[in-house]
Amino acid sequence: MDYVIFIISLTLLTYGADLIINESERIALYFNISSFVIGASLIAFGTSLPEMAASMTASYYHKSDMAVANVIGSVIYNITLVLGVVFLISKKISPKRDLFKQDSAWGLFPVLIFILIVMDGKITRFEGLLLIFVMGAYVIFLSSDAKELSNQVDMALKKEKFNWPKSILLLLIGFVLVIGGANYNIESASNIARNLGVSEWVISFLLIAFGTSLPELVISIKASLKGNADMAIGNVIGSNVANLTIVLGGSALINPLIINIQKNMFDIISILVVSVMLVFITANKLYTKSAGSVLLIVLILIIRNTL
Repeated sequence: MDYVIFIISLTLLTYGADLIINESERIALYFNISSFVIGASLIAFGTSLPEMAASMTASYYHKSDMAVANVIGSVIYNITLVLGVVFLISKKISPKRDLFKQDSAWGLFPVLIFILIVMDGKITRFEGLLLIFVMGAYVIFLSSDAKELSNQVDMALKKEKFNWPKSILLLLIGFVLVIGGANYNIESASNIARNLGVSEWVISFLLIAFGTSLPELVISIKASLKGNADMAIGNVIGSNVANLTIVLGGSALINPLIINIQKNMFDIISILVVSVMLVFITANKLYTKSAGSVLLIVLILIIRNTL
């Protein structure tokens, strides 16, 4: 029964996040908020909302392992699974934007900060606040790309007639689904871990992180099929920054996070390795099917070692 609850709660969590993203965009457009603000906030927070709900809920129930493992797993899935699939299904990727020069630092910088912070085995509330400030720095950085971000706003929404009662209702439904879904998701995942005799860290790393990474996977596949694979790469970097800053930082503000460094060292090293791989790929413009295959192989090796 826990497996059924886990799948249903994950579906509700993802669907609720999608409702919140869409209605927030409609409201922002109604108030003539700049396209940059819409784009930056949606890219940075939107696709990371499931991770945010899951990790913050886990932190609320003092399940630090689940909160941290979900973030680490999501970042790894985003780079290996999402980009691996994008590279494999795309005919040709020729980004107009210099991803190495403009974005690669943000693919690695938050990871290094995270590793430095967790070396003492915990993330305090003060450190959580520092992570959130890093997110603020990233949003400021994005201000130089306001034009590019504005192109990612859903043009169909601009043409729709705004309906206040409908938007408020859908927002409320979205928040209920996200909060309720996150609660049942964490509870069922904990039960599954106990029944299988594995740690909550492993369940969160493999199952919750995979599930909360599905929005990034779906969005990136859609972008690739439309010939916007470079947008998919940018979205992955933005989502990873949000996961390592606002999600971890917010979770630490709720309750300080305790991490067993020695026990989970492999996963911590893995997030650094795949992040360096992303920088290497952007530096050498290796947006190829071969690179995609290598990323997926790395994911399989990581999962195999985690099991």
